[in-house]
Amino acid sequence: MKIDILTIFPDIFNTPLNYSIIERAINMGALDISVHNLRDYTTDKAKSTDDYPFGGGPGMIMKIEPIFNGLKALRKPESEVILLSPQGEKFNQRLAINISRKEHIILICGRYKGVDERIRKHLIEREISIGDYITSGGEIPALVIIDAVSRLLPNVLGNFDSAESDSFMSGKLDAPYYTRPREFSGMTVPDILLSGDHKKIEEWREKESLKKTLSLRPDLLGSKKGQ
Repeated sequence: MKIDILTIFPDIFNTPLNYSIIERAINMGALDISVHNLRDYTTDKAKSTDDYPFGGGPGMIMKIEPIFNGLKALRKPESEVILLSPQGEKFNQRLAINISRKEHIILICGRYKGVDERIRKHLIEREISIGDYITSGGEIPALVIIDAVSRLLPNVLGNFDSAESDSFMSGKLDAPYYTRPREFSGMTVPDILLSGDHKKIEEWREKESLKKTLSLRPDLLGSKKGQ
C-alpha cells in the first residue's frame, strides 16, 4: 500500500513513522509512505499556502493552488484522495478496513480555519474526521488513520488473530484479559481463566465482551463487521 501525505509541517511525521507497527509495515514492504511539504508546490516567492477568506471573517484559509499542484504530481488512476477535517465522515474500524484495501491513498492535512471549498468539491474523493473535537491540523488525524490501517495490512502483525479479535472488529468490545501474577495486592484473576477448560473460557469471554459492550458502547451492538 502506498500513502502520500500533503502537509505544511512534514517534520511532525518524522518520529511516529519510525516506531512500532508502522515501522514494521514499512520495513517489510507492506507500506510505503512519503511525506510532501505543500510549500514545494507553491508558485509565489513567499511559498504561501494560506490566505485571508473572501468576504472577510476570522482565520486563514488554505489555498487551492498548492494542493492542486501537489495532487497533480502525486495522483494516479487508482488513488483515493482524503481530506482530514472536522466535518468529514467519522473514522471507525469499518472505514479503516475499507482504506486498508486501497492501493494508494493521498492524505491532505488541513490547517487553520479550513480549506478553499473548491478543494472539497472538486479535488477529493473522501473527507474524514477522527472525532467531534478540533485538533490544530490534519497531521495527528493522518497518523491515527495510518496506524489503524497499517495493522490491518496482510502479514504485518505476527498473528493476524490479534487484529481479528480487536475491539470493534466484531461489533463488540474485546473481552477482559489478565496476565501474571495471579494475585496482586489483593486483586485476583478470575478462576475460570486458570481452569484449562478452553470451551468454558471462550464462553466466559463472549459473555464478558457482551457485558462490557452493553455497559460502555451499546451503540456497537448490531453493527456488522466492516467490509
